[in-house]
Amino acid sequence: MSKLKYKIIPEGMLNDIYIPVTAVFIDYADVKACNLTMYEACEKIAATIPGPAGLNMFDMTATTTNSNGIMLDGAMVCMAASDYGKINKDFGYLEMVEIPYSEELIKEEPHLKQWKKLFPDRKLFMGPNPNTKSIPIHNAVLTGRAGNNNSGTEMMHYINMEELLLPISGQVEIMKDGKVEVGGTGWTISVGIGMVVGEEYGRIVPRRQWKCGKTAHNSGEYAKFLKSHIPVIAADKSELAKSMINALQAGAVPGRDIGASPSVLSIARHMKIKPDYENIEENAYAELASVGCTKEWIKADVEELTPEEIIERAHEIIPGIDNPRRFNVSDIVQVNYVEV
Repeated sequence: MSKLKYKIIPEGMLNDIYIPVTAVFIDYADVKACNLTMYEACEKIAATIPGPAGLNMFDMTATTTNSNGIMLDGAMVCMAASDYGKINKDFGYLEMVEIPYSEELIKEEPHLKQWKKLFPDRKLFMGPNPNTKSIPIHNAVLTGRAGNNNSGTEMMHYINMEELLLPISGQVEIMKDGKVEVGGTGWTISVGIGMVVGEEYGRIVPRRQWKCGKTAHNSGEYAKFLKSHIPVIAADKSELAKSMINALQAGAVPGRDIGASPSVLSIARHMKIKPDYENIEENAYAELASVGCTKEWIKADVEELTPEEIIERAHEIIPGIDNPRRFNVSDIVQVNYVEV
């Protein structure tokens, strides 16, 4: 018998935030080593969890994008939701699509100019195939009380309606045994995650519905409240800064190639990289201004810093997360094994 390794954050209280469903993180390399399919691995692990759970599997040799179009070191390849140890066969499991490289793709999705520069020869996974998924609108799976939405970045308990935000960059840190920040999502992140990029197979929004410079929330000042009350487990800001710096150094322009979120703009200001002011729509500017990122703030002449200085001062520079607490992943995540 082999043993399959997986990581979990159990349902219940994590310091002062509530985890509504057990969150599970699986490495595809461990699945392959056990000669299992991705679905079989999810089933084996789900059988060990009596309550509602969201399960996310990662290929750490691949790459993906976050909602702002920043490319990351690792990619989600499937997600599942389980309850009472079972996965709903129709709605409880979904695999992500591998995206082949082409110059036409880079032209249509210019944030992917990062791919060859930062992650050459890696596979790219984004969201599921919108033509074949069972749930037509959201990139979601559900089983019983458990929901796993937006390609595994929002987990919800469907009875008490409590939710947990799990930005993909934070999940990558969990997979790498790195560092995370835990707290309330707050206004700034609520606005920032709406500054999306157009992707045919987007993890959040498919079919290139919103081009860079637009806001997916399109909610004016209300945008800052949309997710503000939800707890979040995010990447440590020093790690977040590294990925944004890499994207900017690869030539990605905020507001034209990558989303002009408060975090991206905060880094770009100190690197003296200007966003594409003309391409950012007034609706997006209004949402940014509601959390202090006015046009005057964006254009302010701030101190130029080296990448190393930005990373060192990341917690001072990057806004977001209410009452944050920083943890080593090993302090909040359990490592379990199941016989297969």
